[in-house]
Amino acid sequence: MKRAVLAMIAVIMLAAGSPAMAQPSAWTPANLSILKRWVAMAPMDALPVLSTAVLDKAESAADGEGIAKAADDLALRLAKMHLLGCATAAERKGWNIVDTDKAVDVEALLAGSLQAGTLDAFFASMRPRDPEYAALNAAYAQATDQSARSAIARNMERWRWMPRSLGEDHVLVNAAAFEAGLWREGKKVGTWKVIVGKKSTPTPVFNATITGVNLNPWWEIPASIVRESVGALVRRSPSTARARGYVWGGGRYRQRPGPNNSLGQMKLVMPNPYSVYMHDTPSKSLFERDVRAFSHGCIRTEDAIGYAATLLEGVKTREEVDAIVASRESTVINLARPIPIYVAYFTAVSDGEGGARILPDVYGRDRKFAASRPGCGG
Repeated sequence: MKRAVLAMIAVIMLAAGSPAMAQPSAWTPANLSILKRWVAMAPMDALPVLSTAVLDKAESAADGEGIAKAADDLALRLAKMHLLGCATAAERKGWNIVDTDKAVDVEALLAGSLQAGTLDAFFASMRPRDPEYAALNAAYAQATDQSARSAIARNMERWRWMPRSLGEDHVLVNAAAFEAGLWREGKKVGTWKVIVGKKSTPTPVFNATITGVNLNPWWEIPASIVRESVGALVRRSPSTARARGYVWGGGRYRQRPGPNNSLGQMKLVMPNPYSVYMHDTPSKSLFERDVRAFSHGCIRTEDAIGYAATLLEGVKTREEVDAIVASRESTVINLARPIPIYVAYFTAVSDGEGGARILPDVYGRDRKFAASRPGCGG
């Protein structure tokens, strides 16, 4: 009889969720061991070492609640460093690429991984997924020169500011490398030399969406360039200005389409708050320079018509693109599907052979990183 009563009480307590029958902590010894291993490995990703002192103290006291809280806090902090980086606001200043990973519910993913026994996979999934990050990580492990290690670390941190997935199809412009790449279905299908902004008018870091191509574009001349040169030319020599295709009136200055147009014969439709675009240029000889920082901020593209034709595959053939260009009629053609474009700044890139190429810091942006701080590019 007594046993039956005790059994009944136990069933009632379980149904009521009594603390006496609480589930064991998800922070099993195995999970704690995995957490500590990932904390110890953080410097391999150029991240700072996190202290385990609070967790160690809770373990010494066999404090179950303390262990769970300390382990949660430590795991979340480490995961967010892998996912979003750990640089200061001053170090991030000017990096305007929207990181969609900020919306990731890291707490829920951690809880699920603890229950499923997939904590290793959870931490691995927080790292940038682009192969370039993995290549820099490998180069960082091999580098012995401290300045090279610091450069690689800074750029590993920049990759943490990017979305983990850039999209199966995307364009990535690296202003520091004077280069643009196009990816289709996760594979790089082309690379183009680019000219970027001068030191006084640097190309900003941002992301946008390419929706189409404007062949034979009109150039809507920015007010800054009107003040700098075009306005004076119009006042001094209107006939010369007209010969160069400039049209003005009502405070608006434009340049007609044509091979001598400052935008060349192609401009991408990629709306953005910076009024910075990828486009053609009549100044083809500048692509022969190694350092190509000559523009007012826009991105001049070598073989711009070939680039446009590649973007328009499935919509227009190269012959059709060439015919439109020859017509000199300004024509906008939509892409089959809009694709994201990322205009970034990486001063260390994979050399394709297990190492890294350190590029000139043409805009001096690497100086924003605190040299004395370990981890996160310091």
